[in-house]
Amino acid sequence: MSDVMFYRDHSLPFLEAKHCLKSDLAYQKHFHEEYSIGLIDTGETYAWCDGSMHQVDAGRMISFPPTMLHACHPEEGADWSYKMLFIKQEWLQGLKQQELDQLHIPFLLGEGKNKACRLYLNQTMDALAGLGTPLAIEASLIELIQTIVCRNSSDFEHRGRSIKQDRKYVNLVSEYLHEHYTEKITLDDLERITGISRFYLIRLFKQSNHLPPHAYQNLLRINHAKTELMKMQRPIAEIAAEAGFYDQSHFTRMFSRIVGATPQKYALSM
Repeated sequence: MSDVMFYRDHSLPFLEAKHCLKSDLAYQKHFHEEYSIGLIDTGETYAWCDGSMHQVDAGRMISFPPTMLHACHPEEGADWSYKMLFIKQEWLQGLKQQELDQLHIPFLLGEGKNKACRLYLNQTMDALAGLGTPLAIEASLIELIQTIVCRNSSDFEHRGRSIKQDRKYVNLVSEYLHEHYTEKITLDDLERITGISRFYLIRLFKQSNHLPPHAYQNLLRINHAKTELMKMQRPIAEIAAEAGFYDQSHFTRMFSRIVGATPQKYALSM
């Protein structure tokens, strides 16, 4: 059995599952464009999320809203394994707005809610890994999401992001990066769209996103490459170049640090 496995059902293109058994695998700061929710099966990890560090023990659920920066580092020398589901945002649009808002809140779940969610996540994973029917997989996933969006006063929530006047500049840069991430972007470009000094711009962006713009752009490129690799239709080198990586070895190193597997291994897992 591989130490990092990915599961999908082509009838359910909005869902991907990951099962990691590699104890020495640490993840640098990154984000997903999907809603992600996971379960620590064994060991414990130190999870950095949006500026705060938390210890997450075995049996605990953990979740991250789309584009929320996070990093995970397992306890050194301990066995560590986890499962993670990645759910595309468009599938979640069937929820009511109040439920969508609640879905973007939980980070660590209260004990009773954690236990129920752990059951539904394992059911979803087992159905995906065991070639369960699309109906069974999606039904378990819906049970999981419905349980998560139920209000629970014992949930440990993500910190609310402060809204300041300067946020408009951060939004302008973020939007530009999302629209042009495959291109060569310069600080001249970012100064032009914001109208503020590059020194002030870099400080604001890093304060808000915990990453400088170039690192944020690279994460967008890796997420694009993941999507294209899932289609299994083109050479990896072509996808890397399309995403903006002209050095394939650099692309492979960065992809492995973020995804936990090389591009080739990820593509072969389809």
